[in-house]
Amino acid sequence: MPAFLDAPINAAYHLVNGIATTIEPVTGLYAAAVAIVLCTLAVRLLLLPLSLAAIRGEKSRAVLMPEIRKISERHAKDPERVQREVAKLQSESGSTLFAGCLPMFAQLPFFWVMYTLFSTAVVAGQSNQLLAGTIFGAPLGVHWPMFATTPAYLGLALLLAVVAFFSSRRQLRLLDETASPMARRIARFLPYGTLATAAFIPMAAGLYLLTTTAWTLLERTFLQR
Repeated sequence: MPAFLDAPINAAYHLVNGIATTIEPVTGLYAAAVAIVLCTLAVRLLLLPLSLAAIRGEKSRAVLMPEIRKISERHAKDPERVQREVAKLQSESGSTLFAGCLPMFAQLPFFWVMYTLFSTAVVAGQSNQLLAGTIFGAPLGVHWPMFATTPAYLGLALLLAVVAFFSSRRQLRLLDETASPMARRIARFLPYGTLATAAFIPMAAGLYLLTTTAWTLLERTFLQR
């Protein structure tokens, strides 16, 4: 790992390990796992302004959809004209197609830190004590085996699948009647990408994924009412 990346990893290590050490008398063997959840919740709170902007963007796009359909129909033979007109409409309304992606992109550095933190044996010049953490007997630093029978792995996979199911249903409800079959297939299956991702990352990063996707589902459900 390049030397300039050591600083965020070291800082994250001291933060997570410090939290785990503090709560260990209460949480016992699950201290590291609980520390990951607490750090994930803190990250989501920090990103709340971006989430609110994303929700406002989604609402603005819903309002603009009738106008966008009219533009598409009016200039059906001129795709470049459609793009210009739609961009102008979004600019005038203050909306953007990428607003909904802001929270996801902003989380990527934190996800990378969590992945690296539980894939490295030596951090900050010392043995990585977080790797000793477990959840229901499964080490947080071990990657998911493809056919694991360990209850912790199966439990986390089941919870990710449940969150993905409700996220998929929500995405489908947001689509209007003009949505293409491809758009509907993407909305239906994209949330299940977390399960595929979790098969190749440490248990700790899978726990981060579960916490952040559950937060996103609850956040969008309540704030978009």
